[in-house]
Amino acid sequence: MTDGNRKVTKWKLRTRTLELGRRTLVMGVVNVTPDSFSGVHAHPDLDRDVADAVRLLDEGADILDIGAESTRPGAKVGGGGGDEPTVSAAEEQARLLPVVEGVLRARPGAIVSVDTYKAETARAAIAAGAEIVNDVSGFFWDFGMAAEAAKTECGLVLMHTRGKPDEWAAQAQLEPDELIEQVRTGLEASLMNAEAAGISQDSIVLDPGYGFGKRGAENFGLLARQAELLELGRPLLAGVSRKSFLGHALAPLYGGSAAPVDARQTASVAGMVAAILAGASIVRVHQVRQAMEAALVADGVMRGGV
Repeated sequence: MTDGNRKVTKWKLRTRTLELGRRTLVMGVVNVTPDSFSGVHAHPDLDRDVADAVRLLDEGADILDIGAESTRPGAKVGGGGGDEPTVSAAEEQARLLPVVEGVLRARPGAIVSVDTYKAETARAAIAAGAEIVNDVSGFFWDFGMAAEAAKTECGLVLMHTRGKPDEWAAQAQLEPDELIEQVRTGLEASLMNAEAAGISQDSIVLDPGYGFGKRGAENFGLLARQAELLELGRPLLAGVSRKSFLGHALAPLYGGSAAPVDARQTASVAGMVAAILAGASIVRVHQVRQAMEAALVADGVMRGGV
């Protein structure tokens, strides 16, 4: 059974199952880090962070994605067996876990995803009640993550990332064919690592990784060909909200300079709709209400009025 480019399927989480493909699910972003590219509060405040998360649920978010370490361009990241990150696992958990616990106290039925590539943090977050681990490295920055995910049987988002954030500025531009092939083979490698660890394919959603090692217009080329990644057999999540390539696209309206982050909302919605029409089953967004409205329209187009 299909809905446009999307196959209607089930996504197995830790304790429940979500249907994907019949309508677009909206994942609301909750950043509890002082240095995210997208603009966050400079000082931690647990009550405020929990209230912000609950507000996203009230606006209609199907999933909350809570992250406590920035992976903005230039950030130094690493995991078990790799380079030491700027944010340690202990610091990440000190920021993250109280918010996860606070959200689930306020809304026990909420579906919480944790944005982490560290196996140690994933283990602690799952113990605190998270259902999903969103690993922006696709299992490649902490080689213990696959085993941890298999053990906990959580839902997974595996993203394609080309290199690490402190390497992105020096990377050469890729031609569209070369880029889509790198994304495809990278996601295939993540799926193979999951299979080797004993992880069910039904637990996995794939993310092309817009902005993660893709420079400027490369992201538009990837978006134009995103539907080709459905050939990998797993549903897609797309996160284009507030990304820098959208800001650069708006430069003619801002005197030749990239639009600031807080001026990218309309562009974010436009990019999100394009991603839905190219087969994304889940969209990761900062502004939930606008995304919900736009997704309803895009889903109507996908159904063709049926």
